[in-house]
Amino acid sequence: MKIYIGSDHAGYELKQKLKVFIQELGYEVDDKGAFALNNDDDFTDFIKPVAKAVASNEGSVGVILGGSGEGEAICANRFKGIRAVVYYGGKEFQKDILGNKMGIVEGARLHNNANIISLGARFLTLKKAEQAVKLFLQTPFSNDERHIRRINKLELEA
Repeated sequence: MKIYIGSDHAGYELKQKLKVFIQELGYEVDDKGAFALNNDDDFTDFIKPVAKAVASNEGSVGVILGGSGEGEAICANRFKGIRAVVYYGGKEFQKDILGNKMGIVEGARLHNNANIISLGARFLTLKKAEQAVKLFLQTPFSNDERHIRRINKLELEA
């Protein structure tokens, strides 16, 4: 599985560390920038190439970073076929109100077949970011009919 990664200045340092971490897990990483720390850059310049690459390369996923990860996910989700989820902390696993043991990252992969994780670099430690990325990469989509049906309904009609 190929992993595309990108961030603006707010996520630049964390991206550099996560890139190494992901490679150490045995994945191929394609960095779409930023390639230098520039406090005046715009996240869209780096998130769009990640979203385009993931959308056009079936089976690939993306890791995008920004201050909160929210604007980055909004940007990525504008592309057909992209399902980006935001993570900026909290328990990877916890019981929901129905008593199911599942966290945001795992649920996004299992139920929604999320193909991009958007990390809020200003809210995460390196360890927490690594845990989230590892869980994201190692959790497969359930392929349940009900989840496939719901994902298919996400596509907008022209």
